Amino acid sequence: MASQWKMLALISIAGLFAMTTWFSVSAVAPALSVQFGLNNSEISALVIALQLGFVAGTLFIAMTNLADVFNPRIVIAMASVLTAIVNLLYIYLGENFVAGLVLRFLTGFGLAGVYPLCMKVITSWFKDRRGAAIGIFVGAIAIGSAMPHWLGDLLRQDWQLTIISSSSLSGLASIIIFLFVKDGPYHLPASKFNFKYAYTVMKYRPTRLAYFGYFGHMWELYAMWTWIPIFLIEALGRNNEPFYLSSGTMAFLIIAIGAVGCVVYGFWADKIGRSKSTITSLFFSGLCCFGIGFLMNSNPLLLFGVCLFWGFVVVADSAQFSAAVSELCEPEYMGTALTMQTSVGFLITILSIHIIPIIKTFAGWGIAFAILGLGPIVGGVSMYLLYKSPEAIKMAGGNR
Repeated sequence: MASQWKMLALISIAGLFAMTTWFSVSAVAPALSVQFGLNNSEISALVIALQLGFVAGTLFIAMTNLADVFNPRIVIAMASVLTAIVNLLYIYLGENFVAGLVLRFLTGFGLAGVYPLCMKVITSWFKDRRGAAIGIFVGAIAIGSAMPHWLGDLLRQDWQLTIISSSSLSGLASIIIFLFVKDGPYHLPASKFNFKYAYTVMKYRPTRLAYFGYFGHMWELYAMWTWIPIFLIEALGRNNEPFYLSSGTMAFLIIAIGAVGCVVYGFWADKIGRSKSTITSLFFSGLCCFGIGFLMNSNPLLLFGVCLFWGFVVVADSAQFSAAVSELCEPEYMGTALTMQTSVGFLITILSIHIIPIIKTFAGWGIAFAILGLGPIVGGVSMYLLYKSPEAIKMAGGNR
């Protein structure tokens, strides 16, 4: 048991370190706007390039069964090194916008070999309390994603040092995985290559419903994480009331508090079930989508409080979709199933991230964020249908 939780801690720390590269560029957007003359559309393009790279990487892993044919720890270690290198190269080549797009694409491609595969390693250690274990890991991922915003603030928008710091942490993640993380007692031997399995897993209705729950969740999540800092900058700029936190620090806290949500929901979902816990989280995050943009001119403390609550619930259910898929799919191809899930999910985020500034320009933040509420509606309906299906008994020890 001690080794079980020790391995989870090491994997979570490694995941946190590697994921600091995700927003390492967009977190210092104000400095890059001055340094390279980038506008909001170009900053958005850099974010989308990373998402596309992640989608391409996860599709590659899913179609080749890479996560099941090879030991996932080796893949994670190599991917972390690749991520560290291409992220660091942005300092030297980022002035060229096209080169910057390529580097962000490759950063996303590298991270595709970290996030979903870490979850597979965790499942090799946890059969019971799997929801709590993956919840802790996804909580660490949330902190890692938020950290560049805090670093950018702490380093006074020193964009080069922020990128160097995130690359160093990603390199350290590789060392942790390669030297200290071991395969768990539920680790399965390498599977044979099966090109059709990525398609087969989509045909199985229970897994497909869990996927669509996740897809609805992802429609909201990364668009919220990407645009909430910009929303706060504009809101604080409009409001004449002073506030003691900068927008960067607020963004860090809003994203990082999701780690608490992931852990709380992880333990709770193992007790009451994957379906009921995710539906609850989707309901509350959906309410935030429909209301937050209309609070732009409200008291900063009230606005920050609602944003914190949104940050708590928006990612709290994320791990439970992955836990559900791991329990519903064929164990020998779990890595493929999890990677396929994240691939399509992140493909969806590209559209939601892209349309937010367009809708905001014509209709304001209220309508722009309300569009994200469509995701929790679709996700909630999918998880309710999964709850009603007989196969749901496979999840969370029979707790649906």
